[in-house]
Amino acid sequence: MTGSETANPLAARAHARAMAGTRADAMPTVPASAAEDRPAGVAADAMLWAETIAAGGYAARRLDRGARLRLVDREGEACLSMLVFNAERPVERLNVADTLKVQWNAYLGQGRLLLSDMGKVLLSILEDTSGRHDAFCGASNAGSNAARYGEGDNWGPHPNARDRFSLAVAKFGLGRKDIHPCLNWFKGVTIGTEGETRFDGGAGAGAQVTLRAETDVIVVLANCPHVLDPRPAYSVTPARVLAWRGDPTPPDDPIRNATPEGLRAFQNGEEEYGR
Repeated sequence: MTGSETANPLAARAHARAMAGTRADAMPTVPASAAEDRPAGVAADAMLWAETIAAGGYAARRLDRGARLRLVDREGEACLSMLVFNAERPVERLNVADTLKVQWNAYLGQGRLLLSDMGKVLLSILEDTSGRHDAFCGASNAGSNAARYGEGDNWGPHPNARDRFSLAVAKFGLGRKDIHPCLNWFKGVTIGTEGETRFDGGAGAGAQVTLRAETDVIVVLANCPHVLDPRPAYSVTPARVLAWRGDPTPPDDPIRNATPEGLRAFQNGEEEYGR
């Protein structure tokens, strides 16, 4: 397409309309009901979100209480950094420190909870086939990316997770002051015997995590290389995100009742919903 072919409004409109139906690998499926890879047993009209996040990309969505969220490391090199906010009161957000200390465990996995800074459960982990995640290191930034790749600003070839977050949260009226410590999915970090952080990499293509929203939430994702990834190349591959409607957690749910600390965090949130 040459500039002369879109040099006037009518030609530009014709070109834009001719692009209708064009699909790229990394883009949302709209409507989400048209997603061809919806989870088994999930009806098309239950789908809320279906999107592939490119390497260096970002996405954000509001999900209602009870919704299920599935993150998929499609090719084995995704690194999804996540922020979470209470959708009705965004001043309440994910607290990584409390998520670890309240559960007496430094590592994420099936059955674990993501807790807010107000003592409530934001999301619970229903399934985890990866086991490679990080709750210690936070998001990459322009400086860390520049040190490793030569540049790291938002508009270059090596964008960083923190700057991607800034674009995503702006869509909900939030700013850089609202970017809190994040979790990183699909890139594992463990603590060694001397207290050192050890980068363990990913679990391979197809690994996935399924979460359940325990309140109305805003989920923000950035898919950028982990800050400890030692490779000199910008090594990250697309991630798939799927979300669908689901029922709120019942009183006899095993994750809800697994520990007294977790049960109290559920009860703190349920009080706002009348249970």
